[in-house]
Amino acid sequence: MQKLRSLAIIIVMKNKLRSSFNSRQYMLSSDFEVFYYSDKDFKTLSPHAHDYYECYLFLEGDVVMEIQKSSGDMLEYKMTPGDLMIVPPGISHHAIMQESDDYYRRFVFWISRDCCNRLMEESVDYMYLMQRAEAFKKYIYHLAPAQFHQVESKFLRLLEETSGERYASDAFRHICLCDLILTINRVIYDEEHQHGGNDELTLFQNILSYVEGNLEATLSLDDVAAQFYVSKYYVAHLFKDTLGISLHQYIIKKRLSECRDAIISGDSITGTYERFGFRDYSSFFKAFKKEYGMSPKEYQNIYRNDIHTNDSK
Repeated sequence: MQKLRSLAIIIVMKNKLRSSFNSRQYMLSSDFEVFYYSDKDFKTLSPHAHDYYECYLFLEGDVVMEIQKSSGDMLEYKMTPGDLMIVPPGISHHAIMQESDDYYRRFVFWISRDCCNRLMEESVDYMYLMQRAEAFKKYIYHLAPAQFHQVESKFLRLLEETSGERYASDAFRHICLCDLILTINRVIYDEEHQHGGNDELTLFQNILSYVEGNLEATLSLDDVAAQFYVSKYYVAHLFKDTLGISLHQYIIKKRLSECRDAIISGDSITGTYERFGFRDYSSFFKAFKKEYGMSPKEYQNIYRNDIHTNDSK
């Protein structure tokens, strides 16, 4: 009975919040726009791309989605209820209605780059799925029923808040916006990591190999991200999630480890720190002492004394 009551409430809310379909494919708002569409006799739009991100939750209809692949060809995907699509800026796409007599129901959410950048200043967590779409060219995910209803409720809440002016509307809209984005990201993140996250694992391992083979290079976050054609924020998020430290911290630790091994092998300290990417002795000295509790020279002397002591025995 409770489930039926909840379903009835959702149906009433959807009818109340339904938008009349507009073929406009540009934003009027500088931040975001959200719609719930329920159309019959939908007229297929020609392939188009946006200069903003689009999030689309499919509910009902006989629809094939066409999305541009990196090769330039169009990928056809038969949509099923519960499919979530993320389309980054510049990616051509359009929905093709197979049976025009059927209802075509979906939520559509647009968010500008500027709005995303402001959210990212608060936390990179806001951009997980958008960056994943750009990095791996994966645009469509299927939500299990529990996940679908969770995301659907966030869409409805944001729609309700944007449908009129009430006390503290701006503040509530921001809260609902953040709630929708973070909920979508968490749902997909949990699903991807539950199944191994092979794409992320491969990227992470490739970055580690690249870093280890290029320790003498600058290896800034921007440089590494550009090497693999992904967002620097995505790389930062990947390292924080996987190792609990930043890419920069990992590089410093790796450089120090290589320097330590070279020093105890008898290499000169000066030649060593330059070979493994430290630009000056002062920064190398401070980092080494912080990591190992003593200066490079002290570390080298202790190791040599240990060897001589063991040899004399």
